[in-house]
Amino acid sequence: MLAATAQAATGLAEIPGQVAGQEPVVVFYPADAAGPPVQRWQFTLPVVEGAPPVRGNGRLVVISHGSPSNPWVNADLAIALTQAGFVVAMPWHLRDNSSDSSDAGPVSWKRRPHEVSAAIDTVLADARFAPLLAADHIGAYGMSAGGHTMLTLAGGRWSPSALREHCLAHLKEDFVTCVGPLTTSLTGGWLDEVKLVLASWVIGWKMDDPTWYGYTDARIAAIAAGVPLAADFDPTTLASPRVPLGLITARKDVWLVPRFHGEAVAKACTSCEWLADLAEGGHGALLSPHPQREGRIAELVGDPTGFDRATEVPAVIARVVDFFKRKLLP
Repeated sequence: MLAATAQAATGLAEIPGQVAGQEPVVVFYPADAAGPPVQRWQFTLPVVEGAPPVRGNGRLVVISHGSPSNPWVNADLAIALTQAGFVVAMPWHLRDNSSDSSDAGPVSWKRRPHEVSAAIDTVLADARFAPLLAADHIGAYGMSAGGHTMLTLAGGRWSPSALREHCLAHLKEDFVTCVGPLTTSLTGGWLDEVKLVLASWVIGWKMDDPTWYGYTDARIAAIAAGVPLAADFDPTTLASPRVPLGLITARKDVWLVPRFHGEAVAKACTSCEWLADLAEGGHGALLSPHPQREGRIAELVGDPTGFDRATEVPAVIARVVDFFKRKLLP
């Protein structure tokens, strides 16, 4: 776990949702206090719960977790950002998290960008943090479904029907994207053809929505998207993002096959900054601390043989922190 190497004090607060339907917002922030480590989910984190915040660089970064996940798997990035002076807000996405993933997919994707804005509102309304933060030049980062959220906030438009067309054309090659991680998998056996036929029928029925969805927040001034789900976007809307957009890809990602997702965004967006392309990384490369999962999820987020997590992950985290320092600070 990388979190154990943190050198400066990081405070932890959890703010209840301020509006109907809003889940809590986790906040990591610069602090000057000592205290015992905090246990959250599977991890022991070197943060000080309830520590008084101290002034940092005056900027806020929001982190959007993947699906079905939670804020704690991004703790190492959050701690690194606090050590650079940022306050970090991490919303729990409603019914698209490790405790309840019943809305995972397009239902949540429509809501997630609004939840990022609500998290910003929540932190800026909190008496502990409001005096320490500017209400503009905010950064945002997300991976996987959180990366999809970031592409939307960068000005991209997506459609369930666009995902349907992608899946009907590339179902076998991008199977996990199209059917989800918890249903079934292709094994190379005779049942694969049956699975493909049934999946095509379900996809054609469930994703029959040609509406284009988009949402932006003018306060967000720089965005980074890690291994984003992107096959449902109109690529022309990502050709010139409204703010600086950094991308992270992992070539051995079998959940979101890169050539249909992150690499496709990089190809469409000539102004994007490719922060990292992990040659041996899988879909879970950016999860840090890395969670212990079971079953199919464990297969999809586990590190491929040859991935040097101890070296690669700190390097990527450093590049993300540097990206936000360059784009958000004077």
